[in-house]
Amino acid sequence: MSTGVIIVLIVIVVGVVAAAAALALRARGATGGSGLKRRFGPEYDRTVARHDGDAKAAEQELGARVQEHGSLHEQPLEPAAREQYQARWAAAQERFVDSPREAMSDVDQLLGEVAGARGFPDVQEYEKQLDALSVHHADHVHGYRRVHRVVTARTNGTPESQAGTEEMREAMLEARALFDDLVSDDSRNGNGNGHGRGGRHSIGAFNKQALKGS
Repeated sequence: MSTGVIIVLIVIVVGVVAAAAALALRARGATGGSGLKRRFGPEYDRTVARHDGDAKAAEQELGARVQEHGSLHEQPLEPAAREQYQARWAAAQERFVDSPREAMSDVDQLLGEVAGARGFPDVQEYEKQLDALSVHHADHVHGYRRVHRVVTARTNGTPESQAGTEEMREAMLEARALFDDLVSDDSRNGNGNGHGRGGRHSIGAFNKQALKGS
């Protein structure tokens, strides 16, 4: 083997090693403390609080979520399906005025179905679905969590069963942001910027309507 070929092979090997090292550093940055804070935002703080302030335990949990669901690719919605989902949200929004808890139940079911249609875990695996959504829609996933807690509170006997109309309205407003993300034409993994893209029934319109019914 000539000296020139050996030099070329050495250069290739060095390049491959450098690329592997860069990928490893990027991966560690995505799952390290500062990387997780940037990726999860308020969800990071909520997870730390749930672990009684233990940041290391919270980061282990969030890192595990990224490893399990980070490679998920959201599937596009057909236009007809998107319109159907938007119509169902509008119906739930109108129902909230007279029957807020029933409207919350409708929204809880709707969010689960839309997430499943986008390629997230099935709604029957709620916790797993929520974890996956938190990886790709961290800014807005808490709205879904709040709605689900109110809906299941009657069965579980948790404090959320006493939620008032204002609290439920706020939960639905927050959940609307996630819904808009999921039905948005340009919804992408982790974009978290779907406000106002869910159709003509805006968050502001819902805010006024719900106040009239409270």
